[in-house]
Amino acid sequence: MTDQTGPPSDSEQTAIRKEKRARILSCGAEAYPADLTRTHTLGKIRAAWGHLEAGEETQDEVTIGGRVVFIRNTGKLCFATLQDGFTPEDNGERLQVMLSLAEVGEEALAGWKADVDLGDHIWIHGRVIASKRGELSVMASEWRMASKTLRPLPALHKDLSDEARVRRRYVDLIARDEARAMVRTRAAITRSVRETLYAQGYIEVETPTLQLIHGGAAARPFNTHLNAFDLDMTLRIALELHLKRTMVGGADRVFEMGRIFRNEGIDSSHSAEFTMLEAYMSWGDQRTIARLIQDVIVNAADALGSRQVQTQAGEINLDGEWLWLKFFDGLSEELGTTITVETSVEDLRRLADDRGIEYDPAWENDKLAMELFGDLVEPKLIQPTFVYDYPSLAQPLARPHREEPGKVEAWDLIIGGMERGTGFTELIDPVVQREVLVSQSIKAAAGDPEAMQLDEDFLDALEHGAPPMGGLGLGIDRLVMLFTNAGIRETILFPLLRPQA
Repeated sequence: MTDQTGPPSDSEQTAIRKEKRARILSCGAEAYPADLTRTHTLGKIRAAWGHLEAGEETQDEVTIGGRVVFIRNTGKLCFATLQDGFTPEDNGERLQVMLSLAEVGEEALAGWKADVDLGDHIWIHGRVIASKRGELSVMASEWRMASKTLRPLPALHKDLSDEARVRRRYVDLIARDEARAMVRTRAAITRSVRETLYAQGYIEVETPTLQLIHGGAAARPFNTHLNAFDLDMTLRIALELHLKRTMVGGADRVFEMGRIFRNEGIDSSHSAEFTMLEAYMSWGDQRTIARLIQDVIVNAADALGSRQVQTQAGEINLDGEWLWLKFFDGLSEELGTTITVETSVEDLRRLADDRGIEYDPAWENDKLAMELFGDLVEPKLIQPTFVYDYPSLAQPLARPHREEPGKVEAWDLIIGGMERGTGFTELIDPVVQREVLVSQSIKAAAGDPEAMQLDEDFLDALEHGAPPMGGLGLGIDRLVMLFTNAGIRETILFPLLRPQA
């Protein structure tokens, strides 16, 4: 009679595995021992004995460990594939192990068949051989349970859903080479970024995440409360203001790569928390800092092996000189009419209406011009392009343009139709900076959640004298997106998700 019940459910499998754990413990063994060590990783086994021919055996004994990702039990000979942990150099090697009645004995083989499931971590001691089919293997003389897994793994030959990948990333890392490769790629990029900055004389610092006053960007903060001081505080929305304080204190070149928190929308290119690099160079301006960000990105490309990047927007060439495009020139060309800093908000609204661009009626002309540029021009900038000479509203902490009133010396770096970083000649005049922050604080008091507040301590620092400087911000997540052609949820190891019901 055919069994109509089908395979056990996940909950039934978990119950069975818990029974196996209890049985292991009742026999006086350990299900999670702490005394197991290895002589070789699986990758080192392949490197040292990968030359073995089919059927060739050695007397070389090794001790290995790994997670069982395939298992096949027969009468007197059992097979399993172990998967190693991944490292910066290794994506998680796999190797076959064999257990035979003649080598391990009847009791050990029976215990293997009774207790070992997919997902378990297993310790093996044995000889290195090549199977009759030529598969490099370790023929076990001894085995032990290293960690009994209580939940079943997904079938590794089946794709996980996108939702399952990000919600249970630990399972994704076990199951998919691509998930492990993403972690290694991100690590290679962040390492390269740091090495580039170290090589150019930058010192890395850490600044507060909890702040009394949010500033450094136009963004809505997360609010919290510090019970010890009975103070309302925010999570930082930028690294800028404390790094500039460090520059006032005498740092010549400084950077921080840290987590940023913005209480805003979440989509394929935005996350509520993300990693930002900010770097500041004394005696520099927007042009010198642009050379730095180009060095950072090109060196990261070299670390990954190519300056030619394939994306959904097309092939991007990071080599050679990068383009520079004035903000109003690009917008004028796209709209087919001359747009300047003096163009009225009424004219810009009409142009937005003609092209179906939504806007807030309260927006000023600077804000509306930036919205038009972001919707119409930015997506078409595929090759690396510095968009510069922005209207003043774009960067309240940037230096007013030395030649053109109503503009600031600032750029956004657009690659693949998306902003990847920003930079500017820093505003170091404390009197002008106070005027700008007072204007921002008035907007904040009027209900603008993204406007900056008046930070007296920051202004006090500037009044002690900051050197001329250029500064940049580079989104690390968006840099990883560029090199992997993935959405932001894929590049962040454990992204914030809406809880399941």
